[in-house]
Amino acid sequence: MVATSFLSQGVTAVAGLLLLSFGSLATSQIEVTVENFLRVLTGRIPPSTPRSKRLLSDDRSNILIYMTGHGGNGFLKFQDSEEITNIELADAFEQMWQKRRYNELLFIIDTCQGASMYERFYSPNIMALASSQVGEDSLSHQPDPAIGVHLMDRYTFYVLEFLEEINPASQTNMNDLFQVCPKSLCVSTPGHRTDLFQRDPKNVLITDFFGSVRKVEITTETISLQPDLGIMESSYKEDRMDEDLIEPLKYAEQLPVAQIIHQKPKPKDWHPPGGFILGLWALIIMVFFKTYGIKHMKFIF
Repeated sequence: MVATSFLSQGVTAVAGLLLLSFGSLATSQIEVTVENFLRVLTGRIPPSTPRSKRLLSDDRSNILIYMTGHGGNGFLKFQDSEEITNIELADAFEQMWQKRRYNELLFIIDTCQGASMYERFYSPNIMALASSQVGEDSLSHQPDPAIGVHLMDRYTFYVLEFLEEINPASQTNMNDLFQVCPKSLCVSTPGHRTDLFQRDPKNVLITDFFGSVRKVEITTETISLQPDLGIMESSYKEDRMDEDLIEPLKYAEQLPVAQIIHQKPKPKDWHPPGGFILGLWALIIMVFFKTYGIKHMKFIF
């Protein structure tokens, strides 16, 4: 079975997102650091780390890593406070390969001089795409007039537009993905690197990384699905013995029922009805008119 994984690191946004074929992980802004990012990739995490925050991949997993944010020649910023370099990223991928943590890896980056981030890659089975060449800036798409800022980069916008038309049965290949944002649309020059990848890009389907389609291994072995009655009976007896050893709970001792039953209701505070107050004001005004007349109304208002 091939587990398709997607790893997205929004380094200038408020959160990073890690989506796996068997679940999802959303990390807070504090957790999006270079160290944590590299630890998730390489598996160098504490034993106490929950399963939901691990990259549970193996040598049959296809992994997609998408990175976006402010960057430059050979680096990408995280939270505008630290940077990850192309050398650190290349070494992390090599550790993943040595530890058999992926089968094929697709790396996509949308940042200024993005091609510089995959120049140092040297591990097998890696295909890389970038939104701009070395010396070029990656530009944003149209701004949102409501808040006055750009919400998406050009390359990400056109890649997303392309992927929205893909379905699990699509035969679209990687060569089609290479052409989604020409210079006439992106203004920058997108690049890609395929020399480390063993397969021809025209034979690599988009759904190998984006579709999260699980492949099934066929076996000729016979698997018995009938439960073992002897094991089930033994387990049932053990459960019954455990229940007998547990001291029965007494509900009456846990909850003061007697106090609740004999508790007197709390008296409510008395408030005059709204009609009574309105009638009282009407009576006061009638007495005033009868005593002084309407010519003295100006002394009230």
